[in-house]
Amino acid sequence: MNRFDRILAPLALALALALPVKADPIPLAELSRYLNGLGTVESPFTQVNPDGSIATGTVRISRPGRVRFEYAPPDRTLVLADGQQVAIFDPKSNQPPEAYPLRRTPLNLILARDVNLSQALMVVGHREDGTTTRVTAQDPEYPEYGTIEMVFTAAPTELRQWVITDDAGGQTTLILGDMRKGGSLNNSMFDIRLEAQRRGHTPEQ
Repeated sequence: MNRFDRILAPLALALALALPVKADPIPLAELSRYLNGLGTVESPFTQVNPDGSIATGTVRISRPGRVRFEYAPPDRTLVLADGQQVAIFDPKSNQPPEAYPLRRTPLNLILARDVNLSQALMVVGHREDGTTTRVTAQDPEYPEYGTIEMVFTAAPTELRQWVITDDAGGQTTLILGDMRKGGSLNNSMFDIRLEAQRRGHTPEQ
């Protein structure tokens, strides 16, 4: 070892020790277990829309299959999923709610009865970015419906946000606040037909 090597070697070692050790991402099996363990969830949220606008509200989830997004004023939009359909109620419209199959949205991957992120071709991205684990998933049968990137923190595992990329490439980010898990949510909160009747509409089939 020459003189310069003797000088540089300790410096290189010191720099290596100073660098943070890159953590492994949370395993897919653990993330699947966590998602399957979510029964009912209530949380405030902040949503960043594809055009950069921001909305806030409250989300209530009742797995499997049901979710209710209540948007705060001035928006007041209501989005319901009843396990089969998703309906969007626009308070500014006199028309029936826009409705389409839940299967057509990547959010279905979170709401499924049995989440298995290890399923072939479901996960297309799985990485740790220093503070969170990010998992990008798609429906293996219908990848054209878009993707959902779920963001988790560890110890304990917790879902913090998700980013849905639709079939046109638009991205909607939903950031969760403090989640209340395990409470009781009335089934009527997710009843599209009941909500439509209350508003004087008949939901589209």
